[in-house]
Amino acid sequence: MSLERAYVHQQIPQKKQSKQVKVVVKSKRFTSGEYILMGLYALGFCLALFFVVHMSADIDGINRNIESIKTEMTEQQSTNENLAYQKMELSNPDRILAVAKENGLDIQNTKVKQASKVN
Repeated sequence: MSLERAYVHQQIPQKKQSKQVKVVVKSKRFTSGEYILMGLYALGFCLALFFVVHMSADIDGINRNIESIKTEMTEQQSTNENLAYQKMELSNPDRILAVAKENGLDIQNTKVKQASKVN
């Protein structure tokens, strides 16, 4: 029996030492080529966003310039209208006669008429 006991004792430790090791194979969700494509798509998306923001800022600057030019145009138009009114006032025949008399000019037996525009 001693031989049997020795044989049994030898086998028990062997069973404890031999554990079954499960090999877990981790499978990738995506291949490396797919990762490269996803990176390229992400890069393209970021570039498109940058382009949109850049163009939006440029358009905003152009719109501001257009508004300032429109403001300058309205100011210049009002100045031109004021100058046209002053021209009309200064070209009045009665005023011209008054200025001529102040400077010592005499108009005798003539009728002063305003010249008409020639088209």
